[in-house]
Amino acid sequence: MVSASFTNLAGYFQAYGVMDFLLPFILVFTIIYAVTAKLALFKDHKQFRVVIALVLALLFVVPHITGNYPLGYDPVQVMNESLPSISLVSIAAIMVLLLMGIFGADFSAAAAPFIAIVSLAFVAYIFGASLGLWRGPYDIFYWWSSDITELMIVLLIFGLVVWFIVKEPSKPGDRGVIGKMLDEFGRYVEKR
Repeated sequence: MVSASFTNLAGYFQAYGVMDFLLPFILVFTIIYAVTAKLALFKDHKQFRVVIALVLALLFVVPHITGNYPLGYDPVQVMNESLPSISLVSIAAIMVLLLMGIFGADFSAAAAPFIAIVSLAFVAYIFGASLGLWRGPYDIFYWWSSDITELMIVLLIFGLVVWFIVKEPSKPGDRGVIGKMLDEFGRYVEKR
């Protein structure tokens, strides 16, 4: 019974334009208002920030309601399709950083730029898929098969073994990111 109520509520949101007008309007208005608050020109002029945010948010959503955007390039539609996936990527990145924080602040600080780059790549892919530039990973990787996956795993393991054998230490006593991670893990186990 409860799920039917939420289904009805979602249907009402869709029917009355909450998903197509109100939520995108509030999001764009809030982002523009916050950005203009950081600009020195508008810092002390709240009324100008409100007007600018209002105009830009309306320019964002009104053509969607009137149907003036070309098919496939409607920013409200792109936003409604991509934001759930982007939210999932942001939650995954935060969870990875939380898990890495268990091993120590140094390790999570060192890996944060890598996580940011991977997250940005996912966001670019999600927006590209929402714009119809590609439909899925199979459009780009149509040639990928299970044999290639096995070959890549073997080559990766072989490459890591060769890298560990031939790498030279950068400084005496410097063990790199993996060494730091093992040190932090050892300290954590000793504390217990």
